[in-house]
Amino acid sequence: MKALIFLGSKEIGYECLLYLIEQRERLGVRIAGVLTNDRSLGKNGPSIKELCAKQDLKLISSLDQLLEQPDCDFLVSVQYHEILKTPHIRKARKLAVNLHMAPLPEYRGANQFSFAIIDRYPVFGTTIHQLEESVDGGAILFEKRFPVPENIFVKALYQLTFDASIELFQESIGKIINEDYQAVPQEQWVNDRPTAYHWRKEIDRIKQIDGNWDKEKQARHFRATFFPPFPPPFMMIDGQKKLLSEEWYHSLG
Repeated sequence: MKALIFLGSKEIGYECLLYLIEQRERLGVRIAGVLTNDRSLGKNGPSIKELCAKQDLKLISSLDQLLEQPDCDFLVSVQYHEILKTPHIRKARKLAVNLHMAPLPEYRGANQFSFAIIDRYPVFGTTIHQLEESVDGGAILFEKRFPVPENIFVKALYQLTFDASIELFQESIGKIINEDYQAVPQEQWVNDRPTAYHWRKEIDRIKQIDGNWDKEKQARHFRATFFPPFPPPFMMIDGQKKLLSEEWYHSLG
């Protein structure tokens, strides 16, 4: 059995770990440890930590403790909340990979769904790439892309990407473990795909809508940033922040 250490959080991390647990015998892997955080809620409520306790999986408390693990052929990261450095990545004897819920190299970093809508980018998707110290910069192993529906809201684009990510993970993880893949450096795509990196803190800037913009741009920024229960987009009127609602959006006509 090959030893695999899983790093993940959020609903997508829960679902991918659950698949690994259910398929580990067929895949020929032993889950040697799991790193996660307290935000790792699954679709039906239980957390990754609770899943590990139920399945008697070892919880690794930190990246420092990861370096102390005796056995690791593969590192698999799905929405893990910390950036791995070279010593962590090299802990994997065979391969370290990350599932990034966006097309690469177009949308590295955070808030990828929002920027794709703002950019009116025609396609979106999800990517499994080799882990490197540069964020979301490693060679592409597998990807799944789809057209972006017209006038889509960010929550709907997230859900489409979530579903595609589950499919990609399930289709690809066996090939990763069997080392049946072709790694394509992202630099090979520079003539066909734009490259961008977005920081998490940029979301506050793109949530601010200017009433002087044309209605299409206002509506596009609203669709890109209205994602309950997170704080909604807003306008600044006479120095006061006015939060915008779906009723405001529909009033644009």
